[in-house]
Amino acid sequence: MSAESPGARVRISGWRQSYREWRWQRPFWAGVLTLLGGLPIVYFPYANLTVGQLTVRMATTTGSASLIIGVLLIVLGLSMWFQPVVRVFAGVAAILLALVSLVVSNFGGFLLGYLMALFGGALAVAWAPGEEPKARPVERAEPEPAGDGGGEGTPEPAGAGTASDQESRNGRHRAG
Repeated sequence: MSAESPGARVRISGWRQSYREWRWQRPFWAGVLTLLGGLPIVYFPYANLTVGQLTVRMATTTGSASLIIGVLLIVLGLSMWFQPVVRVFAGVAAILLALVSLVVSNFGGFLLGYLMALFGGALAVAWAPGEEPKARPVERAEPEPAGDGGGEGTPEPAGAGTASDQESRNGRHRAG
């Protein structure tokens, strides 16, 4: 007997399929980039870097503003996931907060948070929900009759046959 039951495989496959459907119905990667863009903006002003006996602190005078910008970017990233209707507002707000973070918080988390939030906001603004796949048209059981045998079943162009033979040569028409 197998150590793996087929029931677990079916459950995992079902979870994976439902996650994939959930992910495709919203600006998923825009939310990921915006959320991850907020993390370095929040982290760097409050981080202590220790090199041997030397402690380096990247504190700014506007540490609370960095915290607010980073938390707002995280919330905007989550709102892109769970409220895809507000994607344009969230994307524009993420772009504006990323631009403000350049001045306020250590060049936007040393450009790392700035770039991720900027691209995430742009992806959110550009994302559009996909259309449901339409049912394929049912093919006819009987074949269409061939015309005069010249086209081998291919349809004629809309303007075909309107000009005389002298005016029309190989699909080209005279100008005058």
